[in-house]
Amino acid sequence: MDAAKPEVLTQVGGQTAQDKPRVEMATIEDLPALTELVMDLFSNSGDFQPDREVQERGLRLILEQPRRGRIAVVRNDDRIFGMVNMLFTISTARGGFVILMEDVVIHPRHRGQGYGTMLVDHVVEFAKQKRFLRITLLTDKISAESQEFFRKQGFEYSSMIPMRRLIE
Repeated sequence: MDAAKPEVLTQVGGQTAQDKPRVEMATIEDLPALTELVMDLFSNSGDFQPDREVQERGLRLILEQPRRGRIAVVRNDDRIFGMVNMLFTISTARGGFVILMEDVVIHPRHRGQGYGTMLVDHVVEFAKQKRFLRITLLTDKISAESQEFFRKQGFEYSSMIPMRRLIE
């Protein structure tokens, strides 16, 4: 390539082909951006109080131990637009490994652009490739918009309801 001429990249939908949003597994270097997304998610939730140190510690536990779970992100070369948390466990009802999907969050300025669908599609494909038997989703009860999004992605209500006991 001639050093005097800058490299020309093909434009795709207003972005360079090189900078097109894509889904990848997060790394420890993504921890600050992931923490910001989770902080935003929890600031709009009735169940959780955002606490940067706590959220960062939880995300780090997943990123440092891929056997526990994975975090997928939608990103371009400059920023992360959204994330999804996949935690791995065993279901006696299904007789094998299942995914607990949590923290599906898209940055507010990037919603409605298909990034949530990209993330959910990635989780489904990951589950199929790794032979997981079920994906269980936790979403906010107060967010009808989120529930409608997940219904469109093929998720159904379960007769099971989440209950919790906080240990402090």
